[in-house]
Amino acid sequence: MARELLAQRSVDDTVAHITRSAITLVPGCDASGILVLDGGRAQTLAPTEKLVVDSDRLQARTKQGPCFEAARFKGTKQVYRIGDLGSERERWQTFSPQAHALGVGSMMGFLLFTEDEDFGALNFYSRTPGAFTEASETAGVLLASHAAVALSSARTHAQLSQAMTTRHLIGEAIGILMGARRLTEQQAFDVLRRYSQERNIKLREVAARVREQGSLD
Repeated sequence: MARELLAQRSVDDTVAHITRSAITLVPGCDASGILVLDGGRAQTLAPTEKLVVDSDRLQARTKQGPCFEAARFKGTKQVYRIGDLGSERERWQTFSPQAHALGVGSMMGFLLFTEDEDFGALNFYSRTPGAFTEASETAGVLLASHAAVALSSARTHAQLSQAMTTRHLIGEAIGILMGARRLTEQQAFDVLRRYSQERNIKLREVAARVREQGSLD
């Protein structure tokens, strides 16, 4: 699985492979997804079914739940396991009964992290109360560890690829302006940069406009 994760072609493919692997590798897991919090907004990545999305929305709305806690309180507790949502009342009094009504019997949430960054929470769902055991938790920890490394690698690769594409695009735009306006390379770059700053447009978008139009306003 670790080798397969590192072989995925994109971040989206990596995330999808992680959640699909959870159903196969974690005892008791019926569904899986990754919850990412951006400020107060919750986003569900690669859910294997609608139950995952519904649960994440409920956690975001109530500001409660094991997956929400794992994603929110980074660096404190890294694993949450709920044996029975039907009887869980002390920690998440609002979330638990509503999650149980959705059809969630038990849940686990694991913080996805490396030494340098956090990615959110990898979450496992079962419709059966008591489905997740210590063996399930151990499998979840191992999967989350490999998943975090693979996700970090995929994001780094994507960022490098985008940087190379942007650099090539800007180089093309500089060449076009040099030919059209008889500018030096530095002068052409200054034109792009000034246009970007004055109109609050990303340099990459300015370069794309030059490539499409052959010049700037």
